[in-house]
Amino acid sequence: MVTVYSITEGKKGAINLGEVFSFPLREDLIKKAVLTSQANRRQKYGANKLAGLRTSAHYHGASNVYPHAKMAGRGIARLPRIHGEGPLLFMAREAPQVVKGRKAHPPTPDKNFTKSMNKKEKKLALYSALSASINKELILKRGHKIEKLKEVPLVVEDKFTGLKKTKDVASVLNSLGLELELNRAKEKKIRAGKGKKRGRKYKKKKSALIVVSEKCNLQKAARNIQGIETSLVRNLDVEKLAPGNSPGRLTIFTKSAVELLNKLEV
Repeated sequence: MVTVYSITEGKKGAINLGEVFSFPLREDLIKKAVLTSQANRRQKYGANKLAGLRTSAHYHGASNVYPHAKMAGRGIARLPRIHGEGPLLFMAREAPQVVKGRKAHPPTPDKNFTKSMNKKEKKLALYSALSASINKELILKRGHKIEKLKEVPLVVEDKFTGLKKTKDVASVLNSLGLELELNRAKEKKIRAGKGKKRGRKYKKKKSALIVVSEKCNLQKAARNIQGIETSLVRNLDVEKLAPGNSPGRLTIFTKSAVELLNKLEV
């Protein structure tokens, strides 16, 4: 039995958690599900097949045709060279080690990054990650600040989904004991290495996940709070519940979302 909290008055009833919240922790399946999801989102990439080959350079072999060029055996490397007239005469092209040459072993767009996972394994991984989200020890291990949190798991009445303003959502979260957690999520660090030059200079932290039963105003109102994410019950996946293969994400459920999760087949 878990307490259902009001957005204004404190406690407002209770609700039972179904079997879907009582699965054992399977870190191996959670990791497999997250890596599979990431791999299937990865886009194919590769060099143009004609990159470095758009040239008239070719190799003549022996120096019978161009005796003045000192080709094979006459002090010049055996490489495809530009022929004809002009300042680029006998400049090497096309080979991997020369200026404007092709790459030796470029990435090819034919490579397939997708991975597969059994349906039963995927289902068990989701239920395991869902059970981990109500485990206080795992939540603390992930680094969430829940010292002032009223209860784990945190279930809120359905009026919460009707909030339209970001400041109202933040006010309710603070009243439920998430003030330290929201302050933690505001911190961001500068990424080490060259990644900071490529559009991801700052590393941001994941905070609470809010699970709702249907589309609502809360989804837009909460997205401007740093680290907070919302998800419909039908869109829940392992990567949302265990970012970075680390189970135990702090999760807030609405009452109707818990009722839907209790109906899932185990």
